[in-house]
Amino acid sequence: MKLADRHCAHDAPALDDAALPALLADVPDWRVNRAGADVRIEREFVFRDFHATMEFVNALAFMIHREDHHPDLTVGYRRCTAAWTTHSAGNRLSDNDFICAAKADALYAERAGA
Repeated sequence: MKLADRHCAHDAPALDDAALPALLADVPDWRVNRAGADVRIEREFVFRDFHATMEFVNALAFMIHREDHHPDLTVGYRRCTAAWTTHSAGNRLSDNDFICAAKADALYAERAGA
């Protein structure tokens, strides 16, 4: 089953680093960011204007609420950066982070970079 077709699990465990390359291959525009013991995946999305950015952010917020797995978002005039980590897994990566990244990619693709 594709990542974007899955749903987040309430108590998803932290992934072993060996599992990351295969999952990253499914979301190639995302990168791993390590800050000490904390690990997250992040991506910047670029849009034609502020309205397109906010349309994406609102669609993303709806998906995030439905999945109950919340990222850090940074929103600017033509950009939105999303970063996911799983706090309940010790600020490490879980399947939930990759599921939401794939869903965010699908939302972005629907808008063709709006």
